Amino acid sequence: MTTPTWGEPTGPLPSAEFRAATQAIMANIEQVIEGKSATVRLAVAVLLAEGHLLIEDVPGVGKTKLAKALARSIDCSVRRIQFTPDLLPSDVTGVSVYNQETRDFEFKPGAVFANLVVGDEINRASPKTQSALLECMEERQVTVDGTTYELQAPFMVVATQNPIEMEGTYPLPEAQRDRFTARIAMGYPDPRAELAMLSGQSDHDPLNDLRAVADAAMVRRLIETARAVHAADAVQQYAIALVTATRESPEIRLGASPRSTLQLMRTAKAVAALEGRDYVLPDDLQALAVPVFAHRIIPTADAQLARRTTDTIVSEIVHRLPLPVANRNPYDAPRDGRAPYESRGR
Repeated sequence: MTTPTWGEPTGPLPSAEFRAATQAIMANIEQVIEGKSATVRLAVAVLLAEGHLLIEDVPGVGKTKLAKALARSIDCSVRRIQFTPDLLPSDVTGVSVYNQETRDFEFKPGAVFANLVVGDEINRASPKTQSALLECMEERQVTVDGTTYELQAPFMVVATQNPIEMEGTYPLPEAQRDRFTARIAMGYPDPRAELAMLSGQSDHDPLNDLRAVADAAMVRRLIETARAVHAADAVQQYAIALVTATRESPEIRLGASPRSTLQLMRTAKAVAALEGRDYVLPDDLQALAVPVFAHRIIPTADAQLARRTTDTIVSEIVHRLPLPVANRNPYDAPRDGRAPYESRGR
C-alpha cells in the first residue's frame, strides 16, 4: 500500500479543515446528482471508512454517474471497468507478459491498480471474474503468478449492479457482497429534482465540467481524522448486539459477519466526523444498519416466500433492539458531566 511521500502532511485535520474539505467534495458531487444529499453523504462516509460501495438500482437513475462524480471530485488515479460476460479475471488484476527483448516476463497491471475503481454493472460478469476482486478489496493487494503487488492508498471500489431479476445478471457470491461496506439504492428523484435535472442537463452534461476539489493526500488525512473519532464502550456493545441479533433472527439463515461489525463501526465514525462530532452515537449505528447489513444477510426460505426483504428484516431488528441506557451498568454516565458517548480523550 502506498505510503505518504516525503514532506507530505500527515495526521488528523483540524475540525474546520475537515468540514471544509468534506463539504467541498459533497457539494461537487451534488452538482451532478440532484436531490440525493443523503446518498452522497453515505458515499463519502464509505470513502472515509476505507470501504467499498455497492450501488444497486434499476437502469437510468444515476448509479454510474454518482460513481464517476465521486471519482472526478478527487485528484487521484481512476480506472473504470465495464463488467461483461466475456470479461476475464486477468483484465481486472493484470497479467504477466513475456518480453522478447529482455527474455523475461513482465507484469502488466490491470484496472484495479488505481485509487478509485469504478465497476459498472458488476453482476453482468461471471462469478469467476467477480472473484478477481476478492483479494484486492480486502487486503489491498493483488497476487499474480506468485508475486504480490501492493495497491495505492486510498483504494476504493465503487460498483454498480442491476437488480438480480434483470436479464443477463449473475448474483454476487456471499464473499463478494461481504466485502462491500454498504449497499445503497439511488431511487427515483422527486419531481423538483427531476425538473432541475431537465433544466440543467437536457443539453449539457455537468459531469464534463466537474473538477477535483481534493487529492489523494487530502483523502488520506480525512481518513485519519475519521479514524480518530471516539466510540464509547456502550456504543461498541450496541454494535455487537445489532450484529448478534441478525445471527439469531428466525428469519435469517446467514447473519452479518464479524467483518460487518468492523465496517459498521468505521462507517459510523466517518458519519460522526461528517456531522462535526468527535464521538459516535447509537443513532449513527441505527441509521447505518440497513445499508451495512442488508446485502450481507440471507433470509430463510419462509421469509422469502413471505416476500420479506432483507431491508425490512434489518429495520425491524433495529427498532426492536433496545438502545444503550446511560444510567445503568455497564452504561454508567461519566462523572465529568459529559454525555455518555462523548470523547474524553480529545
